[in-house]
Amino acid sequence: MHSPADLNAPSVASGSSRAPVRVIAVASGKGGVGKTSVSVNLAMALVHAGQRTLLLDTDLGLANVDVMLGLSPQFTLADVFAGRCELQDTLLEGPRGLWVVPAASGKRHMTELLPQQHIGLVHAFCQLDLPLDAMVVDNAAGISDSVLTFCQAAQDVIVVVCDEPASVTDAYALIKVLSRERGVTRVQVLANQVNNAIEGKQLFEKLERVSARFLDVTLHYLGAVPRDEWLRRAIQRQEAVVEAFPGCPSALAFRDIARRAGSWQSPPGPRGGVEFFMERLVAHGAGASTHDPLRSAVA
Repeated sequence: MHSPADLNAPSVASGSSRAPVRVIAVASGKGGVGKTSVSVNLAMALVHAGQRTLLLDTDLGLANVDVMLGLSPQFTLADVFAGRCELQDTLLEGPRGLWVVPAASGKRHMTELLPQQHIGLVHAFCQLDLPLDAMVVDNAAGISDSVLTFCQAAQDVIVVVCDEPASVTDAYALIKVLSRERGVTRVQVLANQVNNAIEGKQLFEKLERVSARFLDVTLHYLGAVPRDEWLRRAIQRQEAVVEAFPGCPSALAFRDIARRAGSWQSPPGPRGGVEFFMERLVAHGAGASTHDPLRSAVA
């Protein structure tokens, strides 16, 4: 059994010479704001834009990314932690070549993993030899350790908010904890299920005012996704709206959001903390390692 300290030293896989993977974590303070729909459609929009993309479901106890895409996984992350399979065995190929790593639903013990197990999962992606340009991480709602770790390990964090007082309050709470406890200094804000563009901008301004006053964090307005009957129909069909109804308002919004995300500056190198695909951020020529951090985490 390895010590927890081993988990903080990333392993290096054979694909270390590849370009860094743009990792985007999608989160929300409150449930029910459409966060998973945002994750699914952002990932599909990135695929449409020519980005080789992986969608990772880290809502470890109430996962539903596979359901939203009509996929039937043989293995999930619960099987990985139980030692029944390797991380690569969970990979599903979705629409247009989108890769999906599903989590489990109704597995309460998955919500009780130790912090070092969350870190172990992040570092396990060092071993995933897959040609990727981007990864979208769909988090659970709230401020659990898993959410904080997976957001910290991403290059960019999108916080989804809708026009409800509790959504705005909880989004601020999430941003505060990410900033003060995990050193996240930049957050993208996405207004979801809005009636018009003005409403979306107003939601962002509410968050920005209070964050600028009390937090050392920069908020950027990523845009708004309109309330759209076509989006509801796509969800019922278990398809991404950008795939099912590509010309509808919400699909156009997701494509615009993916275009903006594609213009974000790539990370120049590792930040010195826990990060997904760490070996693709380190200098070329680093020595290979056979250490499996996920196995260490579950041992």
